[in-house]
Amino acid sequence: MIILHVIALVAQADVIVPPNVEPGAWNVVSRVVDITVPGVPGFLVRMARGKSKAEHKRVAQGQGVDALLAPDPKARCRIESQSIVDGRYAQTLACPQKKGSPLQIVRSGSYDASGFAGQAIVTGTTPKGALRIILDQWASRTGA
Repeated sequence: MIILHVIALVAQADVIVPPNVEPGAWNVVSRVVDITVPGVPGFLVRMARGKSKAEHKRVAQGQGVDALLAPDPKARCRIESQSIVDGRYAQTLACPQKKGSPLQIVRSGSYDASGFAGQAIVTGTTPKGALRIILDQWASRTGA
């Protein structure tokens, strides 16, 4: 089953083997740049701006930056398109919500053997209207 899933992802992705990144522990950090969520009180929106969250990942020997860009399996996001070529990446994800249509996440930026840096734009709808969240994202190695 896993092999079929990997084959499906490779068939969807325009991937030229990116440079390997150093194996070990990595953090993929997302910082909220801007946020619009209808129905959420303004003071909560203001509090969210500038906040960061780190996703901890483990990279094995021989893996590339694509391992850092892979969505968290718990989020159940599906990669709709992906291009990792010549130091630039672009990725589109569809992530299910409990209610309503999936969230769309469009990510782009640059990468090298030391990680990646870029931006993600999350869009979708809530019962009260359209949401939009802009995130700065980067990956950095934190240890062996």
